[in-house]
Amino acid sequence: MLVVSYDISNDKLRAKFAKTLEKQGAVRLQYSVYEINNTKRVLDNLVVRIENYYSKKFDAGDSVFIFETDSKTALKYGNAIHRDQDIVYF
Repeated sequence: MLVVSYDISNDKLRAKFAKTLEKQGAVRLQYSVYEINNTKRVLDNLVVRIENYYSKKFDAGDSVFIFETDSKTALKYGNAIHRDQDIVYF
């Protein structure tokens, strides 16, 4: 699992970054924090996109943090625990 946190001052760039994460299948945890199911391909695509497009447009105070963790060892409480449970629809 990847957790991506960002602080981007430009409204349009921030919105575009959020949409990029959502296209990768990210789930919004908080306003600027997303959870993404991790595969090497997803991480590689995200890093390439940030390095080739977004980082060139960042202001001095902008930042993106990507944390990689195992979803089985991550501690989750509240509503977050339900995202890892399988749901069957009929």
